[in-house]
Amino acid sequence: MKAAFYAATFVATLVVSQIAYAADADVIYYNGKVLTADRAFSIKSAIAIKNGKILAVGGDEVTREYTAPQKIDLKGRVLMPGFTDTHVHIFSLSRRQIVLEDASSIKQIQERLRAKAAELGPGEWITGYGWDEAKFAEKRNITAADIDAAVPNNPVNLTRAGSHSNVSNGLALKLAKVGRGTPDPKGGLIEHDAKGEPNGIVREFNYTTPLVPRDTWDELKPGYIRSLRALTRLGITSFHSASSSIDDEPVGAGGVANPGTGLTIKRFQEIHKETNGTTPRVTAYISYPGPERLAAYPHHSGDGDEWVRVGAIGENAVDGGFTGPTAWLLADYKGLPGFRGKGQYTEAELQAMVDDSARHGWQMGLHAIGDAAIEQTIRVYSKAIHSIVGKDKDHRWFTDHFTIMPPEATMKTMADDHIIAAAQPNFLYNLEGRYKATLDDERLAHNNPLASTLKHGIRMTFGSDNLPIGPLVGLYAAVTRKGPSGEVLGAAEAISREQAIHAYTAETAYLSWEENQKGTLEPGKLADMVVLDRDIMTIPPEDILKIKIDLTIIDGKVVYDRGIQS
Repeated sequence: MKAAFYAATFVATLVVSQIAYAADADVIYYNGKVLTADRAFSIKSAIAIKNGKILAVGGDEVTREYTAPQKIDLKGRVLMPGFTDTHVHIFSLSRRQIVLEDASSIKQIQERLRAKAAELGPGEWITGYGWDEAKFAEKRNITAADIDAAVPNNPVNLTRAGSHSNVSNGLALKLAKVGRGTPDPKGGLIEHDAKGEPNGIVREFNYTTPLVPRDTWDELKPGYIRSLRALTRLGITSFHSASSSIDDEPVGAGGVANPGTGLTIKRFQEIHKETNGTTPRVTAYISYPGPERLAAYPHHSGDGDEWVRVGAIGENAVDGGFTGPTAWLLADYKGLPGFRGKGQYTEAELQAMVDDSARHGWQMGLHAIGDAAIEQTIRVYSKAIHSIVGKDKDHRWFTDHFTIMPPEATMKTMADDHIIAAAQPNFLYNLEGRYKATLDDERLAHNNPLASTLKHGIRMTFGSDNLPIGPLVGLYAAVTRKGPSGEVLGAAEAISREQAIHAYTAETAYLSWEENQKGTLEPGKLADMVVLDRDIMTIPPEDILKIKIDLTIIDGKVVYDRGIQS
């Protein structure tokens, strides 16, 4: 009798325990293709979520062993880790700004300028960001003359996509005192027309920005929040802010007396608190503030929490870019004898900045696009790693962009010193025309080198630099090596879909020391995920650009639903 009693008690306890355990989930996604992006690239069919973290990933046993108040049938769709973009610039529209990213002609920009001038009145500054001459029906750059024809009584400055060049009209140039005899700015270039007059375009420098009346942080904050929420429509659950500062910290603790309205660690924290977890997690680069301010700032790379983290010193630019084009090359630009772009630092200047950052325990993430800039950056990094950091320390330094493959010796140094390449494969798509026009055959074939980087044993992460932000463009370019024309540029640099997905998920988490918290779908990790409307692993590669993000999930909560939001 006593044995039977104890046996029955044990069975009853086991049943109660199993019931309690089975109910311990908030939501279960099932009947799908779950790409875990783990080391084996395991594919499962169901996942259980509790308190913003992953409880279990597997097959039908997940729905048997767990119950939840909400069960979502994926109906065969792909669920995978949310994308982390390691290079995003977040913007907010000022009242004086016009939208340019979707402009398909100079005529269209002129129409928008006229409308904004009518709204603001004569004499008021007009600004804008995102024009791209490759999209223009006129097949050329916009110039001061084009802007003057539309709004002669308003000073105007419009920044090209990528931020490496801008165009101002005649009134703006006059106010900035830029004329025929103005020397090129350090590291930059003033373009001139056939008569020797400035044509309005300036590369790698902006004379007029200091003249534009400032907006306030309170005026711009709603726009920043809209921009952050827009990232979720693209499947981005985390990102690295490439244009952040510590300017609004107290004076004497890294801050300045009159901080601007840009994004900072404190402002990202403020936004996160107000949006209650509905905007992506952020790791914020810090623009190098100089030795005194850096020494006074009490934090460094890796500080923060799972929502807002301090990132690398970056993306202070070692050279320009191909949107200028002013990227610093080891050979002449095609058709431009003697022109190789420009470096922004002397070797001593760059070494001083890197050494100072290293002594204070910072991760480095400097902008280097051309092979000459990459070569210089790696040489300086390596010296600091060996003399200050320690070769075997887990420093996770990276080169931001890594667009033109550097010499073999530089690649070997990167592998030996464990320097990461934070690449933007979407550049191949967006800048196809620029590459064809400016690069010799060898550099064209190895622009945005992916396969070569991995073959050298160099870790690689993906981001966008806003050209465009959507990760699917980067995945498409990485796998197909095709631009809008459909031409394959450097087939040998293509990588597999698994490798490309890893570079946008698991490897990006590694870049910020968060590989144990996110980047793959494994028990205990953050439930940051996306649901795609078609199978990215089996569709023809040309159809990757047609994929739609159906759901974006951050911390286990749906923050974007394509079926609800237009």
